Amino acid sequence: MNEYEKFLELPNEKQLKIINAGFEYFGKYGYKGVNTEDIANRAGISKGLLFYYFKNKESYYLFLCEFCQNLMLESFQETDFQEITDFFELIDFATKAKLKIITEYPFITDFSVNLIADKSIKVGSKSEEYVNNVIYNSFDIYFKNIDFTPFKEEIDVKKIYQMMLWLSEGYINEKKRINTPIILEDFLSDFALWKALFKKICYKEEYL
Repeated sequence: MNEYEKFLELPNEKQLKIINAGFEYFGKYGYKGVNTEDIANRAGISKGLLFYYFKNKESYYLFLCEFCQNLMLESFQETDFQEITDFFELIDFATKAKLKIITEYPFITDFSVNLIADKSIKVGSKSEEYVNNVIYNSFDIYFKNIDFTPFKEEIDVKKIYQMMLWLSEGYINEKKRINTPIILEDFLSDFALWKALFKKICYKEEYL
């Protein structure tokens, strides 16, 4: 039996409320800081019912992680992304795909970027294993058709990808430190600057 079968039997509208409540509260408070009763209230159900659908907090969190990843994979499958061979063009494509997703899931950005920054996930847990796998193996999933010829020979492309993730983490942590909300448009604007800088550093002159 699918671990989430009871949840998946719910009407789509009810599923959406529970998913968005999780994205919102995990994204805002992190794994350790979130109160599952608050999530349940936000979703319009009892805490007991939440744990009827998901056996515990970690199971619920893992479901949201998988759901988040699958949304991007499905978005890519519905388009011609496999025809994109430029590393930075694919990053642009992925960013725009995510913008479409957040129309239906407005808190998915907070949740997904917090996967990088959240240090409260228990070391050795299934959650940590899954998050690390998503973050550090996602390169092989999304960039398998990229032509790496434009990169200078000394550049490790996977490390560049990881550095861009770390920049996102630093951005998030700084906003939290000064208690300033993360505005998606501002984040994307800054990310575009980082991308342009990395491209200038990483690409051979004839490809700029």
